[in-house]
Amino acid sequence: MENLEKVFKDKRVLVTGHTGFKGSWLTLWLVRLGAKVIGLSDDVPTTPSNFEVNNISKIIEDNRVDIRNYDLVSNIVNSANPDFVFHLAAQSLVRESYDQPLKTFEINAMGTANILEALIGRDKKVTVVMITSDKAYDNVEWVWGYKETDRLGGKDPYSASKGMAELVIKTYFESFIKNKTDNITLGIARAGNVIGGGDWAKDRIVPDCIRSWSINQSVKIRNPNSTRPWQHVFEPLSGYLSLAEKLTVDSKINGEAYNFGPPANQNHTVDELIIEMNNYWHGIEWQYEIEKGEIFHEASLLKLNCDKALFDLNWVPTLNFEQTVKMTMEWYKEFYENESSNMLQFSNEQIDSYMGLAVKNNL
Repeated sequence: MENLEKVFKDKRVLVTGHTGFKGSWLTLWLVRLGAKVIGLSDDVPTTPSNFEVNNISKIIEDNRVDIRNYDLVSNIVNSANPDFVFHLAAQSLVRESYDQPLKTFEINAMGTANILEALIGRDKKVTVVMITSDKAYDNVEWVWGYKETDRLGGKDPYSASKGMAELVIKTYFESFIKNKTDNITLGIARAGNVIGGGDWAKDRIVPDCIRSWSINQSVKIRNPNSTRPWQHVFEPLSGYLSLAEKLTVDSKINGEAYNFGPPANQNHTVDELIIEMNNYWHGIEWQYEIEKGEIFHEASLLKLNCDKALFDLNWVPTLNFEQTVKMTMEWYKEFYENESSNMLQFSNEQIDSYMGLAVKNNL
């Protein structure tokens, strides 16, 4: 973690999906490290959004391109001439994947292929981190954490689309990168249910609560007893950055996949998460109810084994469950309760605080 500024300072970094929740935070972090960030995204997915609240368009090169359009994607890749690429652009909602399965497959699978196709054959060395999802695993909801070598699959269109993206990445790596070129080093990152300030996506528990609590309304909860490996958005992002850093110096991990998740004891139910969140939203009364008429499959248990990331990257999670919720709720309280707040400054302070804690943990 201490060496990240040396790795990224003055480097050209292409971030796809930079207007999304994870992508906008990664963009802020990279700018904080001194990188020249070029963003590629089709639109800002929510209003409000972390991207707009922090005025990120003013501190980077902001390109609006549909990831499904290869010609436009290729033009941006060529003009960006990146040293690093982080591919996060995706349709990332399970429920929406049921409503629009074809669009989900096109964005998550073909969008991934378009990025890789645009990078093949370039003369400049580039380090690429392809972000998929923990839901790429064929989840049978057992108690053990999934390892990187476990079977991929998916019972819903979103999960299947991420498994498809993994196959696309593997195919491009084996066919066009491995033993074919020294100009591309590539890693795959799998993470799951992240929370943190600045997320207003629909059908996610923290944004659903924040939207309702901010206007004194109750919250509809789909699965209060579902268990999730809750982690702050900074945790997987630190993993993505650590993976990129390692890829620049260690060819042995080229083409490898890594899980980035919280410790096993940080799995908590939705109900436990809401109770912990309410500790920081004082004076609000609410009730939640199980939503009726659910017609789509949603896993109730999913864990990751992150031993490989520890062994190869020296990556470990930094925040415990209480710290994760605290940092998340402090961001939202700053946004909703301090009208004069400089949210960019506050967001950067949270990044700095996390990096300080990570250094103490020898990350």
